[in-house]
Amino acid sequence: MTNILDPEACTTMPEVRAGVDDVDRQLVALLIRRFGYMDAAARIKPERGHVRDEGRKAEVIANAMAHARKGGIPDSVVGDIWETLVEGSIAYELEAFDNR
Repeated sequence: MTNILDPEACTTMPEVRAGVDDVDRQLVALLIRRFGYMDAAARIKPERGHVRDEGRKAEVIANAMAHARKGGIPDSVVGDIWETLVEGSIAYELEAFDNR
């Protein structure tokens, strides 16, 4: 097992790549959990038309962008990622709703 270093401690590209791969594994695990909430939403919402909520979508993206700014990373990039994530989540939830 490779010892994963904090970014500031990395001195070689293999160390950087191991760290990136580790973060990617963690992100996918978090996405699995997030999509579990989409399954729950599809189960709980009484009507298919309730799946898309533009106000909530805007709130989720704005929250992610605010966290990015606070963390010192480009909020526009995070906004683009979250736009894709939220739209993918809506599509997933619609499919889960239809399959219930």
